[in-house]
Amino acid sequence: MMQPADIHAALMTCDPGEKCRAARALHAADSSGMAESSGEGVAVPVPGRPERPALVHPSRVARRGLGSETGRAALIHAIAHIEFNAINLGLDAAYRYRGMPAAYYADWLSMAADESRHFDMLNARLADFGFTYGDFDAHDGLWEMAVKTAHDPMVRMALVPRVLEARGLDVTPGMIEKLKQVGDQESVAIFEQILEEEVPHVEIGTRWFRYLAEPRGLDPDTMFFQLLDEYMNGGPPGPYNLDARREARFSEPEIDELTERDASRSRR
Repeated sequence: MMQPADIHAALMTCDPGEKCRAARALHAADSSGMAESSGEGVAVPVPGRPERPALVHPSRVARRGLGSETGRAALIHAIAHIEFNAINLGLDAAYRYRGMPAAYYADWLSMAADESRHFDMLNARLADFGFTYGDFDAHDGLWEMAVKTAHDPMVRMALVPRVLEARGLDVTPGMIEKLKQVGDQESVAIFEQILEEEVPHVEIGTRWFRYLAEPRGLDPDTMFFQLLDEYMNGGPPGPYNLDARREARFSEPEIDELTERDASRSRR
């Protein structure tokens, strides 16, 4: 029966290929025993990851046009980096928080396995252009938020899947259109599959955020924006993919507040 140490071992695996295989093996295994595990997850300030890519400030990550193969490879690498970090985020969510229902662990291990497939697809596409993961600089923003939210699963559920992952729902359609304009149908197909499969990942965050907020007597719709203000300066600006966010079970009051906040930013 699966133990927290099994998930921790995958989390601390540095080789991307080995980590992907470990994530899929955990998803295929029986995780029901995790609901009976006790204790607390050991702090993981830095998860297992390869020496490359170099991690730099977000402002130093080069942005290239998509008209060249190198430019498209840089975009694909950036998304591959997000997916690699998302594997770690899924594993950490399953490892770190104890005393949750069995379905919680099954959800997060399923998500980690999905992200591992996404990473493999993107890294294979990079190879088509003559590159591999690590060949471009990247930043560490996703894991930095994991560290900031490690103390409370409710905060983690609110801000990692429902903000950082949900951002992918907002921006990926625009990436797809730009790739279509340059005739890169192979990359379009990968991005479309990732977009479709990210909606359930955000919904996982919604489900467990509400599960954790309501027993504390907190209104999830209100609490979400309080956490956005406290941790993320109000959260990222729009435009938002409201249809995809509704599919991910954002409530109508949340949709209304997101829309109003974005309109307010525009009026400034």
